[in-house]
Amino acid sequence: MNTFTGIFAKPLAFLLEGIYNIVGNYGISLIIITVIVKVCLYPLYLKQMKSMAVSSDMQRKMKQLQQKYANDKETLNIKMAELYKEEGFNPASGCLPMLIQLPIIFALFALLRNPIAYVSDTDMLFAVHESFLWINDLSQVDSWILPIVAGVSTFIAFSISMSNNTSGPNEMKGMMKIMKYAYPILIFLMGRTFPAGLALYWSFGQFMQIFFNIHMRSVRKKIIAEKEAKSKGGKK
Repeated sequence: MNTFTGIFAKPLAFLLEGIYNIVGNYGISLIIITVIVKVCLYPLYLKQMKSMAVSSDMQRKMKQLQQKYANDKETLNIKMAELYKEEGFNPASGCLPMLIQLPIIFALFALLRNPIAYVSDTDMLFAVHESFLWINDLSQVDSWILPIVAGVSTFIAFSISMSNNTSGPNEMKGMMKIMKYAYPILIFLMGRTFPAGLALYWSFGQFMQIFFNIHMRSVRKKIIAEKEAKSKGGKK
């Protein structure tokens, strides 16, 4: 067992066991734990979106400073530091939420892919083999339906996320366009090798992410509108 992953996977295993003991259905337990994890991570998603919205405006101002002080690096560095302080901007703030999320996501993947390594409840170990909807055994692979659902939901969530983040260099935008199609295909192929329980978690999680991204789009528009109003007010 990976020690680092186990630090996060063990508490999630206890949570999953607790949910199963209440509802008595492994498939429903997976959906509930997906909701809990996604809701808990939502503030981080929102923080990341706010950071990206501010970053878009910051890049415009930074470009103006770079053009103005192109031949004076020392003054440029001073002006950049002043801009960061004035705007309260931290360049690392956009990455921090993702870094916090990754251990939790990896732990969930480890738990659902190999529950026997983290689950101590005997009833729970048998539960992973339960049927759910059309799936005869959630510990086995569902070759088509769930992988397709996982791929399609990932494509929609990724597309909305791309439309939310319009900033960044053209090279990055080109890479994101490739990922828009490559990533869902990869998820589909992986879904055909993962236990159905893990594919179910991912599929339901991506549907939740779609609604999160739609809400974040409105948040982003509001932040940009407030920034523009503040900028116009400062010019008067």
